[in-house]
Amino acid sequence: LENGKELFIKNCNICHKNKQNKILPEKNLKKEILELYGINKLESIKYQIRNGKNGMPAFGLRLNEKEIEKIAKYVLETNE
Repeated sequence: LENGKELFIKNCNICHKNKQNKILPEKNLKKEILELYGINKLESIKYQIRNGKNGMPAFGLRLNEKEIEKIAKYVLETNE
């Protein structure tokens, strides 16, 4: 989990600090919002990180699959 946190801070914190979303505030990383938009499973979060959507850039060319998975697990596990 710690490595996922470090990767999140390095790659995601600029827009998602404290589970927020600076670009689209209504689409933050809080559990109920992830559930509302169907991005509350490991695979769907990994897909979002890899491919991006709307204001979020794709990280599939910047991060490898292990890094993407660690970030996705961090997002899920810190939402409990």
